[in-house]
Amino acid sequence: MTRIVISEFMDLPAVEALRDAFDVDYAPELVDDRAGLLARVAAADALVVRNRTRVDREVLAAAPRMRAVGRLGVGLDNIDVAACEAAGIAVFPATGANSLAVAEYVVATAMVLLRGAYLSSAEVAAGQWPRARMSQGRETAGKTLGLVGFGGIGRMTAKLAQGLGMRVLGHDPALAPDEAAWAASGVGRRELDALLAEADVVSLHVPLTDSTRGLIGAARLARMKPDAVLVNTARGGVVDEAALAQALRAGRLGGAALDVFDDEPLRAGSPLAGAPNLILTPHIGGVTRESNERVSSLIAERIRAFFLA
Repeated sequence: MTRIVISEFMDLPAVEALRDAFDVDYAPELVDDRAGLLARVAAADALVVRNRTRVDREVLAAAPRMRAVGRLGVGLDNIDVAACEAAGIAVFPATGANSLAVAEYVVATAMVLLRGAYLSSAEVAAGQWPRARMSQGRETAGKTLGLVGFGGIGRMTAKLAQGLGMRVLGHDPALAPDEAAWAASGVGRRELDALLAEADVVSLHVPLTDSTRGLIGAARLARMKPDAVLVNTARGGVVDEAALAQALRAGRLGGAALDVFDDEPLRAGSPLAGAPNLILTPHIGGVTRESNERVSSLIAERIRAFFLA
């Protein structure tokens, strides 16, 4: 019987849908048990992961029966796609299923950072009244959002931002200047440095590759407006964390929200610790109750279709 190993959390109705047709080993603790993972995939025909399980040559070598890998998300930097292709293993990402969750995260954190008025509960509860300081916040309407990467998530983010009255610019070298998506979305195309200089909010939506690693470093942070906001829900290596922390501490940037990091979990003693106007979340930008249901259901359907075709 076809055996499916699931090494990270998955919506339980989707797990049960797979159990209806396959022998399912649902073991989300394997993400932190490398030896256990290598042992369990020995008899696996498919492996389902999120973003923390490394599907590399070691895992593939331990899994001679492997025919498919399901990714509960869209980024594939934890999966050696080339090695999978060479071994004839299909890779299924959950493209589009978490776009709304990420887009809402981007817009919500941008609004919080622009307004600067939602982190004062402790002061107010203690009897302080920081009204003058909190009265300098900015409205979202009329501001310019710059999207670095204009795929499905970037386009969903643009739509939500435009609904709030934001002007949206985009940069994506993979899309030609005459690509229909630019005109259809009402998003102005810019080169990266021009976008950084013009935007009040910059949101990153690019994969981590050799060309995007360190894309936003000290030089590019210096090109941004001193009161601009940076949001990263893409991959941690796209942003130089030390340079960002320095820019925030020096008042050369208005704020930032990071959902992804070079090392996850973020290590104690990171230069980001204690930086002002900084929101840190544990890689949950694309994870909500609703998106988890959609992502899990989509991958379950694709795995079923692959093996039952």
